[in-house]
Amino acid sequence: MADLTDNQIESGHGRIERAQAALDRCAWAEALDLALGAGVAEGALEADRLDVVAEASWWLGNLDDCIGAREQAYARYDAIGDRVRAGQCAVWLYEHHMIKTRLAIAGAWLRRARGALDDEPDCLAFGALVLREAEVAHGSGDLVHATALARTALDLARRLPSIDLEAQALQTIGRVLIDSGQLAEGLGHLDEAMLSAVEGRLDAYTTGKVHCSMISACEQLGDLRRAAEWTDATLRWSETHPLAMWPGICRVHRAALLHLRGDLPGAEREARRACAELDGFHVGSVAAGYNEIGEIRRRLGDLQGAEEAFAQAEAICGQQSAGLALVRLAQHRIDVATAIVTQLLGEQSWNELARAKLLPARIQIAVAAGDLVTAAEAAAELERVAKEYKSPALTAAALSARGRLQLAQGSASDACATLQRALQSWSQLEVPYEVATARLLLGQACRNCGDEEGAGRSFKQAGDIFDRLGAAIDAQQLRDLTRGPTLPAGLTDREAQVLGLVSSGLTNREIAASLHLSERTVARHLSNIFTKIGVTSRTAAAAFAYEHDLK
Repeated sequence: MADLTDNQIESGHGRIERAQAALDRCAWAEALDLALGAGVAEGALEADRLDVVAEASWWLGNLDDCIGAREQAYARYDAIGDRVRAGQCAVWLYEHHMIKTRLAIAGAWLRRARGALDDEPDCLAFGALVLREAEVAHGSGDLVHATALARTALDLARRLPSIDLEAQALQTIGRVLIDSGQLAEGLGHLDEAMLSAVEGRLDAYTTGKVHCSMISACEQLGDLRRAAEWTDATLRWSETHPLAMWPGICRVHRAALLHLRGDLPGAEREARRACAELDGFHVGSVAAGYNEIGEIRRRLGDLQGAEEAFAQAEAICGQQSAGLALVRLAQHRIDVATAIVTQLLGEQSWNELARAKLLPARIQIAVAAGDLVTAAEAAAELERVAKEYKSPALTAAALSARGRLQLAQGSASDACATLQRALQSWSQLEVPYEVATARLLLGQACRNCGDEEGAGRSFKQAGDIFDRLGAAIDAQQLRDLTRGPTLPAGLTDREAQVLGLVSSGLTNREIAASLHLSERTVARHLSNIFTKIGVTSRTAAAAFAYEHDLK
């Protein structure tokens, strides 16, 4: 490379300084133009220029350009021995590749950052490093180590001082404490971080991260009102920073809330918009958006559309969802549904709140499979977590699950009492689909108790809500219940099918083949049938079927 004149160096230096100033006032496009227009420099000046290009490209949503420039900046800083700046670049590259879900590459950059910063423990870059290491420890379930690392960053932030590093450390500690069961202290840390955000004291990246963390915590705990308040506030903030991850991530949260409030078409529009805004940038949030679309379509009865959306999410993140398991249940592929939800629960062995989100599907599928032992174990776990975290939404879900189980066990009067409490809890949360589902179950319990008037009233109210929401499959299930003959002894439709085939002389293997179930599932159904109708043999069960016209 030819030697640059002093005037050229000064000119390039001046442009880079102006590019950095443009970054500071969030003028991302101007910063990028200035940095690119400065031309190639040498040494530290070129590393600084590349770092500005990387930062501006990130905010403009050009993540591949950002990664390319940041890798070059890292190499330049490393070559001139600037370990702090090289380490900070490595930390950012870890984050960039995590957004792309390139986990192995991200891990390599984090290890490289540790190597660069190990001997530089008194700088902001070191604080950024240990916070990312805390996130890794948190994700693996090592909550003690995660807390210790985040507190190291918090101490450093207050010593330097740095309000942005402090806020990021507070939110990290808060999320770990919540997962540790220390709810009040965890939310207190998040509130402290949010205070700095709403005061306008944080930079744009930290503000967005803290807002998103608070919303995620509220959703995790089932605090829907608080989540709605923060989502609205964050969306308003993000619309003044319509670049990079925002407002796309906010739209994913907003779609989930619109979904819960019963605006299913509006929720899908918001989720699709989020996926379009985040496409090619924040991979995990795009997958979350498609999962949300899948859930919405499932509730609308569009099983093919739901399956397509869940497949798009799985192609992005490599993981199936509880929603797909419920699609398989609606398709009467119970064994596949069971396998999906079992695998998902196994992947969340340590995370109680994540497991709690999966347990209602586990219980519904287990009841459909006739596996009431597994359903009872899952219901007990859900009740324990709901009590530990004092979550209104989890409490309501636990009551609905317990009522569903009691109904399957033939304890109709207990189910009535439990489902009345579930209905009250869901009504207070103002989530219409869950209210309608609780009313549907309550109607079945009332009918099994002989209270036809109460059953009719509950079915009518459930049907009105399902029709208003456009929940086609649930509405059809309700119509089948209300126009078909009442099944004796609290038998379910599936149990009546199995009993009819028993009365025809079919073996368990033949019944399994006929209904596309496993022999084990058929055996569970038979055990439940025998208990409900009070018999101990297939001959007596066949006699019951003939007596009640179930053949």
